[in-house]
Formats: sequence, structure tokens, C-alpha cells
Amino acid sequence: MSLLRDIQGSLVEGKPLGPILLKLRLLASRLGSETLEEWVKHESEGYPSDIDLPDYRKIPIAYKATFTGPFGSGMQNAPIPPYLIEKFAGASWNFSHMRQSIAGIDKLVGAEQDPGQTLHINASNLILLLQGNVYEDYACNSVTGIISVGALVEIQNVVRAKILELTIQLEKSVPDAVEIGLGISPTNQFSKDHDRVTQITHQVINGNVTSISNTGDNALFSFNNSAGDRDAFVNTLTKAGIAKSDAQELATVIASEKPDSKAEPFGPRAKGWIVKNIGKAADGTWKAGMAVATNVLTEAALRYYGLK
Repeated sequence: MSLLRDIQGSLVEGKPLGPILLKLRLLASRLGSETLEEWVKHESEGYPSDIDLPDYRKIPIAYKATFTGPFGSGMQNAPIPPYLIEKFAGASWNFSHMRQSIAGIDKLVGAEQDPGQTLHINASNLILLLQGNVYEDYACNSVTGIISVGALVEIQNVVRAKILELTIQLEKSVPDAVEIGLGISPTNQFSKDHDRVTQITHQVINGNVTSISNTGDNALFSFNNSAGDRDAFVNTLTKAGIAKSDAQELATVIASEKPDSKAEPFGPRAKGWIVKNIGKAADGTWKAGMAVATNVLTEAALRYYGLK
């Protein structure tokens, strides 16, 4: 049976995601798409700490706390507004980064998949950070973080939807993909479709693709960096083939000044850095050609400054 059709059938029938992801990884390998393979591997095995996490795996956390006050007064399970959590502890505390494998998330959800259920996480470190900052004259004795099981179910649903959309788009744009089955040995017959498969993967998984032309070939990059996110800026440049040390150096320069305009997103220091380093694209030090490197630097800077 066709691997692609088998995957689609399993999705429609509501079968577990684990085996479906294994089949999709095999299909990705036969198509020669490292980008698709990497996404499937992370969903199957979990996301390492040094890998950017997709937005759909960042779920909100609600906090409740116990407070005691003067004359024996107190409050049990008092909700703490996200604004106060961000103000005194940092924005990262308002979200849980779910790096577990899909199998791990299945385990957390449980067999019943009751969206009304909740999971508690240890938030004891917040006690000191919130002490005296929530209710005046009340001491914070305990803090509990709460995650809705419904949010975990939504991760499962998103992954299912993305796999289905991937197979539908592959069927439309790479018709030969339908012919791939378990008995077909890997060949180079699909190498010509590699760029198209990569583009589809970026569009479905990231929902944000910019196509940059370099000597007639399409080099596809996903720009996920948001305004002011230095780490994402560095990751974007590194994935495009720019040396990490250079990407980090430019990020420091970019953060130290403001852009001249949307049409010219580089300040004086950034312009000087580019003039000094762009030759690395020509001599092979960077794995990106001159035109691609220039466009990637501009696009990433625009997004860092919130101009796009």
C-alpha cells in the first residue's frame, strides 16, 4: 500500500500518532527531505533544549496560591494574574514549553482525554519572587501552576492536522509521492522534488516561508524570529548558513542601535559590520551565497526590529 495513503487512512480512523509518525518519517526519507525528517523526529522523540520549539507546543499556565495575613486571615487557591507573573518573575513563567515526545504527551493526556482535567506543576520558586508583591500584608505560602489537559489535546490535534495537510499538499504537488510504498528501496528519483517538499514542509509546519533567489535556484528559509528576540535572530542566520559566531556578533550590534527606516533596517554599526564580513559569503566561509546572505540579513533585521 502507498505510504502516503496509509498515513491518511490512519489519521482519518483516529489511530495513535506514534506509528503514523514513523511512517511519515520513512516517507520523508524516501523523498529525501531532511527538513521533514527532522520535524517528525522531534515530534516522535521530543525536542532537545537547543531546538526552537513550535508555537503550538507553548501552552499557557495558570497559577493559584495560598496566602496568610494578619489576625489569622488568609486565602486559599487565590488566582494570580498573568500580568503579575510576568512583572515579577518574567514572561517565560506564563507558558510551559512542552518538549516531550508525542507518546509522552499521550501519557499526560491519559486514555480519557477529558479536556476539563488539569495537571499541576511545581512552582515553588515563585514564592520568593512573588513575596509581598501580590497582596499587601499577606505572605505567600505556596504556589501551584496549572495546565489544562485540553491544551495538551490541542497539541495532538495540531500535529494530526499538520500531518494530514502535509500529505494532501504532497499528493497535489509531488504526485510521485503517492507511489512510494514499504517495498520501494530509497532512490534518487525524488531528488528533483526536494525543494518543493521542503517548501511544503515549511509552509505547513511553520506557516511562514520566504523564498530567496540565488543564481536562479530557490533557497527556502523560514523566518520565525520576532521583535527583540536575539536568540531567534541568531538561529535564523545560523540556519541560513551564516557562522554562529558571526550571527551572535551581528545580533549584539543590531541590539545596540535602531534602524534608519523600514527601507534601510541597518544602523551605522550594522552597515559597517556587513561591509566587513559579507566577503565570507563569497569565499565560502559562510554556507550561503552573497545574494542569499544579503537578503537573509535584511529580512531577519526587519523582523527583529518589528518592521515586518
